Amino acid sequence: MSGHTAALHLTRLLGKGDTITVVSPNSNWNWIPSNIWVGVGKMKKKSVVFPLAPVYRRKGIKFLQAKAVAIRPDGDLDDPRGAVDIVHTGAGQQGKEERVRFDYLINATGPQLKFGATEGLGPDGGHTVSVCTADHAVEAARSLAEAIEVMRGGVPQTLVVGMGHGTCTCEGAAFEYVFNVDHELREAGVRDLARLIYLTNEAALGDFGVGGMTFEERGFQTSSELWTASLFRERNVEAILGAHVERVEPGVVNYETLDGEHHSLPFDFAMLLPPFGGVPLKAYDRAGQDITERMFAPSGFMKVDADYGAKPFEEWSAADWPETYLAPGYPNIFAVGIAFAPPHQISRPRTSPNGTPIAPAPPRTGMPSGVMGKTAALTIADRIRRGPDAHPHTASMARMGAACVASVGSSLREGSAASMTMMPVVPDYSRYVTGRDLKGTKGEVGLSGHWVKLMLHYLFIHKAKARFGWHLIPE
Repeated sequence: MSGHTAALHLTRLLGKGDTITVVSPNSNWNWIPSNIWVGVGKMKKKSVVFPLAPVYRRKGIKFLQAKAVAIRPDGDLDDPRGAVDIVHTGAGQQGKEERVRFDYLINATGPQLKFGATEGLGPDGGHTVSVCTADHAVEAARSLAEAIEVMRGGVPQTLVVGMGHGTCTCEGAAFEYVFNVDHELREAGVRDLARLIYLTNEAALGDFGVGGMTFEERGFQTSSELWTASLFRERNVEAILGAHVERVEPGVVNYETLDGEHHSLPFDFAMLLPPFGGVPLKAYDRAGQDITERMFAPSGFMKVDADYGAKPFEEWSAADWPETYLAPGYPNIFAVGIAFAPPHQISRPRTSPNGTPIAPAPPRTGMPSGVMGKTAALTIADRIRRGPDAHPHTASMARMGAACVASVGSSLREGSAASMTMMPVVPDYSRYVTGRDLKGTKGEVGLSGHWVKLMLHYLFIHKAKARFGWHLIPE
């Protein structure tokens, strides 16, 4: 999302003599938020993906279906311009290696889906399903349909949705999926035969990797924990909190909780999200010396203009978070979206008595990713037009809002949504008593939020296809 957004904005900001090149191992673009609906059979895969090549051809963007494997920020002995080593993945060129030169680079690789971090996790060789990709979501829908069919025969089933590791992020996606599953069970008339469990690394419901939120309505304040818990009670969804999945066996999730206890949970259907890591990129200086540890954090995410100094949780602040997404020492290299290394967790770090980290990683998907991509594009355009010393544009997550709409159903007449907004994403206690502006931090439930989610689905696919007026649709 972040890189595609940046590329499209650059087409309208730069001149005809400038070359924009997109390197992506995938031939299709996927509107990932709607994978949730694909994962319960409410949408087809074709509704959430489209081919990239025609869009880039129409916009004059050079498209290389390939994966980046190394960055050479200072070029090499043959050419001082920066370079990226790539390996082609498209048909006819698969395995072909190439070195692509750049004047400006945006690292927008997104996450590595680390299913391997938990034994037995994932749809490929594991025992759980996923909604991280459109293909994963199709398989999840098939597996869910099978469980529903068993229940139609009168046999109870246990369904588990949540996090597949103690350091996962994207709790919002699991939150939305579990309520979509609940909706499907009720539509099928088998809800009474289903035990539906939300298994999460959050220490409290409503944490979502952002430390929770405070909502104010008519002068009364409530926490996102209480707000979220009421939804779970209403829909009869069980919650297992502070959990780290250690391994998944056929039909059994084995997990540790924050109290250090180990548990086994039998299941018939399980959709568990993987932890994210940085895409494995190497970095080399001009002489070919490895500088990966200098440019990337141990997680594999690229270091940017953030404060990565070690300090107690209570001393972390909103000012630690990056603003320009420029790599230190390189005024022409950006890392945006999930590709940048966050300076610290937003939720309080926690470990079990056994030393196991069990706490959500900071979310950086959706709206923030799009804003970062556009911000990098604006900086690049200014530096090309005005010179390399042009002041960079900024978009700190400590001043950036975000919305999460967890919607069930997919029609205009039926459905509901739990809609949350927060301002800012990273709490700033120096500006707000609760860390966030109460005027911009809200939680609501109803059909109108569902309409918003449907509208966003069609608007953002229109935007991603660069159709008429695309740039007028906010990130």
